[in-house]
Amino acid sequence: MSGQSGWVAFLVIAAASVVFLAVLHGITMLIGHRIGRYNVVDVAWGLGFVGIAALALVLGPGDVFRRWLLMILVGVWGLRLSWHMYLKSAGKGEDPRYTELLSRSGGHGLRTVARKIFVIQGVSQWFVSLPIQVSAVTEPTRGIALVAVVVGVALWLLGFTFEAVGDAQLRRFTSDPNSRGTIMDRGLWAWTRHPNYFGDSSVWWGIWLIAASSWPGVLTVLSPVAMTYFLVHATGARLLEESMSRRPGYREYQQRTSYFLPWPPRAPRSP
Repeated sequence: MSGQSGWVAFLVIAAASVVFLAVLHGITMLIGHRIGRYNVVDVAWGLGFVGIAALALVLGPGDVFRRWLLMILVGVWGLRLSWHMYLKSAGKGEDPRYTELLSRSGGHGLRTVARKIFVIQGVSQWFVSLPIQVSAVTEPTRGIALVAVVVGVALWLLGFTFEAVGDAQLRRFTSDPNSRGTIMDRGLWAWTRHPNYFGDSSVWWGIWLIAASSWPGVLTVLSPVAMTYFLVHATGARLLEESMSRRPGYREYQQRTSYFLPWPPRAPRSP
């Protein structure tokens, strides 16, 4: 980041991102209110990051190669995720996670919905996207720091593969009538109970590494930490585990399959 002009450019991108996310989530909330379910916020999740990457590409004065690289990586990841979430939720009811969250929060009034779902999602997106915003105003990557870019792209590829393949495997499983009443424990789902969440986390650690290849991108490390926390403890795996634990066979699945990090499945316990 080169002097005062770099900080000014960052503030412009940061402010534009706030405005964009406010408009995106405002429209999404109204759509959710109209159709009677607020899991449409999951469709806006990927689109929000794509929009911020586009703003960073257009408004950022930093290294053009890194801006385009992050635009492509975030664009591919975000558009795939949003399309997947659209297909997953279309024609179906509310996600049990949001039903439970709103029930604990005192109802489905718009003020509660905005505060508990959309504002939190928007603030989280802005914070998690800080590596993209900061990278857009920093100098080109040089020397040994290029290793961070290579490792970051490799980590992104690993995460994207886990997320996309895991979602595809689950989609085929749930569309098979013979799988009803059973637990998905095949493919990547035999190695981790949440391959999509693990993949998502890996994607954002990869994006951070790319941003960290030029100072002060390394200082945005709390962004992938926050994303991983959301995926594991806040709104992702933990809430899904709570709802899935009521299903027959899930306890046994938990005993033999790693929670988050991929690991060879354990042998079933002897009776």
